[in-house]
Amino acid sequence: MNNKKSLEAWQKSQQFIPGGVNSPVRAYRSVGGNPLFIQRGNGAKIYDIDGNEYIDYVASWGPLILGHAHPRVLDAIQGAMGSGTSFGAPTELETDLAELIVNAVPSIEIVRLVNSGTEATMSAIRVARGYTGRDKIIKIAGCYHGHADALLAKAGSGVATFGLPDSSGVPADFTRHTLTVPFNDADAVRQTIEANPDQIACLILEPIAGNMGVIPPHDGYLQELREITAEHGIVLIFDEVITGFRVAYGGAQSLYNVTPDMTCLGKIIGGGLPVGAYGGKKEIMQSVAPLGDVYQAGTLSGNPLAVSAGIATLKTLAEPGVYEQLENLVQPLAEGLQDATKRNAIDACHNRVGSMLMLYFTDKTVVDYESAQTSNTDRYGRYFWGLLERGVYIAPSQFEAGFVSLVHTQTDIDQTVQAADAVLSQL
Repeated sequence: MNNKKSLEAWQKSQQFIPGGVNSPVRAYRSVGGNPLFIQRGNGAKIYDIDGNEYIDYVASWGPLILGHAHPRVLDAIQGAMGSGTSFGAPTELETDLAELIVNAVPSIEIVRLVNSGTEATMSAIRVARGYTGRDKIIKIAGCYHGHADALLAKAGSGVATFGLPDSSGVPADFTRHTLTVPFNDADAVRQTIEANPDQIACLILEPIAGNMGVIPPHDGYLQELREITAEHGIVLIFDEVITGFRVAYGGAQSLYNVTPDMTCLGKIIGGGLPVGAYGGKKEIMQSVAPLGDVYQAGTLSGNPLAVSAGIATLKTLAEPGVYEQLENLVQPLAEGLQDATKRNAIDACHNRVGSMLMLYFTDKTVVDYESAQTSNTDRYGRYFWGLLERGVYIAPSQFEAGFVSLVHTQTDIDQTVQAADAVLSQL
């Protein structure tokens, strides 16, 4: 595989950008080598600056459920752009997107648009604290909610620990109110609440973990969390930045029939442009300025370009049969990959929910962050480069989800499975 131009571009970018990238996982540190520089995308394919073509399962880390350069999305952006790019004043487009979100997501009665998933989670937690008058929060080990200081806390030993900063530059005082418990462990949540009576403002989690690979919730887990938090007056926040409109039109909460108090969204609701949102019960959201005393603002929130792309995307996803079509694409891919690992006697755990999937190189069943860490990441790195050489682009990290888009074809799926089989035979 020729990537001479990508190597040159990376060497130049490192002179001006930390590590040559504007988000760490793009640097390929966990798989080795230098990152590809992408020139364009079309449908299910991306093309690097050396002219190499790849079947794309990263999909800009999830937003591109309609694929690259979808005509409806491009037409919407171009139409909005002709009227101006930003006004710092309300537009009807913002209300149109908000209405689509409220009508789709069971927990959301009122929604506030922001610019990223990080803003959404950070703001939702602030609102929960303001609403409850409490300071402490519970997060799940391995669930990522953006890079706000209070959420960069790593898991500790035992059932629950006070969070320690997971990044330099974050004072310990900023995470001392963050309590961390394992995924899929409702008893740990109960014990943590009992140890901190009337002190916990919210519990935030990804209902389907998408930042330690892909890990579905155990049967009844989300329902238990709903019951526990309701009993103790704790705001339950679902971070559906990845899962929102990805696993179902109403997100994971509609898939599992569990209604949180608040929901955070991003990625798909912007159709590939920067956007985020947080919303929930009217009673809670009335705490947000200008109605309440919880302050949150953003110069470019509700940007007309991003909002237009989101509207076009959500309207397309609302059409009958869309998610069934997606399932018909994902199922043969997932089954083909499972067959390939068995055929080549490779220890592997395959996790999937809807169009999110991940292959772990471990003989363990991956149910939480600890079991995800048993995966052989060196083997994953070899798998990544083997697929890349055969024209298949997956996440350059064992702990990022893979995504299938509506524009993948059966030919794409067949070629991917054949490529995986060939790579696995050499591992």
